[in-house]
Amino acid sequence: MARMLVVDDEESLRDSLRRALGRQGHTVDEASGVKEAADKLQDGTFDLLLTDIRLKDGSGLDLVAHARRACPAVRIVVMTAFGSVNVAVDAMRLGADDFLEKPFRMEAVLHRLARALEAAQLARRVERLERENEILRDELEAPAEDGGLVGASPQMERVRALIGRLAASDASVLIRGETGTGKELVARAIHRLGPRADRPFVAFDCSTFAEGVLESELFGHEKGAFTGADRRRIGRFELADTGTLFLDEIGDLALPVQVKLLRVLQERAFQRVGGTETVTVNVRVVAATNRDVEAAMREKRLREDLYYRLNVVTVHVPPLRERREDIPALVQLFAARYGRRPGGAELVVVPEAMAALQAYSWPGNVRQLENVMHRATVLCRDGLIRLEDVALELAEGSPSPTSPAPFTSDLRATLDAVEQELLQRAIREHHGNLTAAGRSLGIERNLLRYKLRKHGLR
Repeated sequence: MARMLVVDDEESLRDSLRRALGRQGHTVDEASGVKEAADKLQDGTFDLLLTDIRLKDGSGLDLVAHARRACPAVRIVVMTAFGSVNVAVDAMRLGADDFLEKPFRMEAVLHRLARALEAAQLARRVERLERENEILRDELEAPAEDGGLVGASPQMERVRALIGRLAASDASVLIRGETGTGKELVARAIHRLGPRADRPFVAFDCSTFAEGVLESELFGHEKGAFTGADRRRIGRFELADTGTLFLDEIGDLALPVQVKLLRVLQERAFQRVGGTETVTVNVRVVAATNRDVEAAMREKRLREDLYYRLNVVTVHVPPLRERREDIPALVQLFAARYGRRPGGAELVVVPEAMAALQAYSWPGNVRQLENVMHRATVLCRDGLIRLEDVALELAEGSPSPTSPAPFTSDLRATLDAVEQELLQRAIREHHGNLTAAGRSLGIERNLLRYKLRKHGLR
């Protein structure tokens, strides 16, 4: 059902319309003049505005123009005296969707308003689809479904078994692990195996946006809520309704946003920034962090009540160095993913290269291994991945028994400085859009995020 605003200086007409529309299940608010109606449009969200042209304190045409600017999605129907077709045409030019000639039968009014509401619902669906498409453009570069969960080590067997038990539940989950271990893949697996599998999965990186933007990104905002808010925007919680919302790097949330997030988790309802309408959602929240949350709580950077609300069940994703027996399977997976040759021939990793990969400490975990293998598939010759094809990346990190000597400190510092400058320039040119910045650099969004964190860039 819809929320409507009826504007007319005749109290009896407003009362008749309110009762007739109320019987159909609509919520009806009233105003007798332009100023009162404009104030109510500013403070609330309406699906439909029904207004007379002649009002006690001004013209309904001014109200039509104001409503179209203030509430782009609202449907507007004007009421005019019999024979005032020219005025009705003026109203349509200002943004009205339909008009009614007085006097009218109530049945005709209800029919015309129902038609206008159908248009309003369609406009809201279009708005939601546009926002979903915006999110999905980022999701297209999400990590592959099973890359981080590959392996037969006891640690990964325990993780997969826990995922299977958690999937059927609706409890909040906190996934803990170092950067690059595959925490988002765990969240996707929990969603995919559960009863919400055919509903939306929306991922949101809490470390990507500045504090002033976080609340709007999570909960949405109304037009005019702040400078630059030229239209209403739907947040991640609404997009994930009936599905799963994955909050990555939850430890980076500012305290004021933590307060609002806690309230949403408790009440399953919120208001968009700058709005008064209460939005109710049914969302399963899965959060992740690479932080020391116990230290964060001691230092009052993470609210304890929010932590316990999110941490009904914890999944610990082990770092790659603690499950080295899984490295060969991951190497073969990435070699096949990036290095398939014409005719379907697979690349072969020579024993020396595999030994070096298994001996390395992998501070960037599975994500770093994937990057190394992607590069190796480009550099290799004759279908063989040799030690020199993987040694470049290995030399940049902590040395291992089988890795070659590292670069000189001067050269490494120079390369790091060049990489930082390229990263910063791409982020600036694309106004913080990681997907577009990564595309301009020829790397995937997740690799770009890893490099930003590697250099301490935000």
